[in-house]
Amino acid sequence: MKPLHCSHGHENPPNSRFCLHCGEKLEQAENGNRESGLALAGRYRIVRELGHGGFGRTYLAQDLNRFGEACVLKEFAPQVQGTFALQKASELFEREAGVLYKLKHPQIPEFRELLRVKKQGEGRLFLIQDYIAGQTCRAILEARRNQGLRFNETEILKLLRQILPVLDYIHSLGVIHRDISPENIIIRQQDGLPVLIDFGGVKQVAATVASQVMASSPATATRLGKVGYAPHEQMQGGIVSASSDLYALGATVLVLLTGKEPSEFIDPHTLTWDRSRHFSATPLSPTLSHVLEQLLQPHPRNRPQSANQVLQMLNSHSPPQAYSPPPPPSPQTQATVAVSPGQVAPTPPSPPTPVAQRSAPSAAPSGNNNAALGWLGKLLLVLGLILAAGAFGWWAGNLWIDSQLQSNQPDATPTVEDFENPVISPEDDDEPEPSSDFSPEEQRRKQALRQRRMNLGIDYDFYVSLVDEAFWNEYPRQRGVPLSTDPDDARLREAWDRIAANVLTQIEQLDLSRQAKRQLGSYDGSDRDRWKRQVNRLRVSSRALYDLADARFFRIFPKQEGETGSEFLDQPIGQIWQATVADTVKALQSREALDRIIFESGDTGTQMSGTLQPGEGKAFTAELAADQLMEVNLSTAPNALLSIYSPTGNTIFLEDSRQHSFSGELPESGFYEFVVVSDADEPIDYQLDLTVENPPESDISVDKGIAE
Repeated sequence: MKPLHCSHGHENPPNSRFCLHCGEKLEQAENGNRESGLALAGRYRIVRELGHGGFGRTYLAQDLNRFGEACVLKEFAPQVQGTFALQKASELFEREAGVLYKLKHPQIPEFRELLRVKKQGEGRLFLIQDYIAGQTCRAILEARRNQGLRFNETEILKLLRQILPVLDYIHSLGVIHRDISPENIIIRQQDGLPVLIDFGGVKQVAATVASQVMASSPATATRLGKVGYAPHEQMQGGIVSASSDLYALGATVLVLLTGKEPSEFIDPHTLTWDRSRHFSATPLSPTLSHVLEQLLQPHPRNRPQSANQVLQMLNSHSPPQAYSPPPPPSPQTQATVAVSPGQVAPTPPSPPTPVAQRSAPSAAPSGNNNAALGWLGKLLLVLGLILAAGAFGWWAGNLWIDSQLQSNQPDATPTVEDFENPVISPEDDDEPEPSSDFSPEEQRRKQALRQRRMNLGIDYDFYVSLVDEAFWNEYPRQRGVPLSTDPDDARLREAWDRIAANVLTQIEQLDLSRQAKRQLGSYDGSDRDRWKRQVNRLRVSSRALYDLADARFFRIFPKQEGETGSEFLDQPIGQIWQATVADTVKALQSREALDRIIFESGDTGTQMSGTLQPGEGKAFTAELAADQLMEVNLSTAPNALLSIYSPTGNTIFLEDSRQHSFSGELPESGFYEFVVVSDADEPIDYQLDLTVENPPESDISVDKGIAE
């Protein structure tokens, strides 16, 4: 029999009733096993079922159009009867999918598209979203429980400061998660950031259908969330708000801190949190204790009303002394992690050495001894503190001087974070270990560079060619001359490492996707031809595509500006530019960087607005007709660039221009392109006003295509 997987991808033995890692109830997924290998719409190949519930099934799949990249398919198949009920359910699901599609945040899985397919004459609806490789907070907690451990306060404060901005973002858009719990926060393998998954809105649709179509109780429609995590007003009255999400976050934090479930803290008579139980179970700083007490208030009006308000509460106090659990027993156990095909499962992070073990004295003086010190003891104590402060100042001053002398060199000492969750494991990497002929300092420096490269997921051979080219540009006499391990070449090796560190920093700043970085060194003309076809299907030309990619690329690599010919593409740096183009194609396909301008009936003008980050751009397309009079005005910062292209590309009205207005008669019918990119060093707001007059007597029927 095949293993069972919970909704978070944890693998369990056949016939398991509950997930061994997160405790989720399991069911035999016979249908999911039969679906394995099925390719939907010729694009998404199902790998296995991850879980199922009242709204349908969830699958792990491969996106064949993205080199087999892992993704998640949520099939919407609510348990309702009748054609009308199913039609109503589908309408609500599409509306909810539209809401989720608007969520664009790096710590929320991207919702790619709504997919409709037919199988054996029956229509099926799927929501496609990114797959997040990593561990849920529940899985990490269970692994630590086996060692007698739990999360410490330092980790919790870091988690809160990283997840609260995500909640603030979704709440600002009027979206309530409804189901925050340790199971629905994944610590992403790639960068260690928490990712918010499994929004309750999709489940909400099935419940809403039950109330609207099947005459169930109205409150049933919003009674979503886990008992103990969702507040009373959500579970009993179906009322959700930002404060109900914050309540669930408080309950989640308390479970991670104590290792105990909510049922152990809730008073069975009042169904509220027992303050004496949970605040005495784990020693907490006054700041965190106060925040938790506010989050877990039974009445919503007594809780913080926004995630930003909670952040202000955390930041208004100095960081507390961290509490850490006792050291782990031996041997340690590891948790099984759901990973996408071809990825390396990360080792659960080991808890930091307890603060008490690092800094506490061997024996604390008793109260009687303190009293016996008297004024003489206090004087000696003050003198000791003064001497200690002077010694610390001398040490810190020397450290600062050393840091200034080394400011132009890469950091030689890898930190703990540098070695967590590398994209490329040391076993799979081709880079040889640093030569034993190197000094210990140089070995550490090279090891730190290697770790940064592996964390980025960049192939070693490509990395060497990229750094070599940059090194030879700075030291032209060394072109083609290999560096030896001799002491005579130590300064040149140091320069090579410095340049390598700068190159890695630039790639980090470019923030390429993992897939784009994985392909570095292998992009060629066939990729560029494919990208042209893909964007042409969106009514976007390669000229507009390259405008968007150039803005992002040249902001990080300004010395390369203007070099986009064949010679440039053949260089290693040309691979970085092509990786940027690959990601830009994704942004256009997801509509993150593309909007369609549609005029309402009878209107001759429309307005588009938004905010662009440095190096970011947006393309707009509008279907217009020949002989119409068009006026374009862009209101934004002066260092924004505007391009306007005709459908065939035969007419370029503006190209990368700081002129932000145009008016004139249109030469042809079809899809016109308007591209706005930011050349600023800070976020800028923009407003694009488009007015088109003298419309043709009939609808536009001539489509001359789009320039390649």
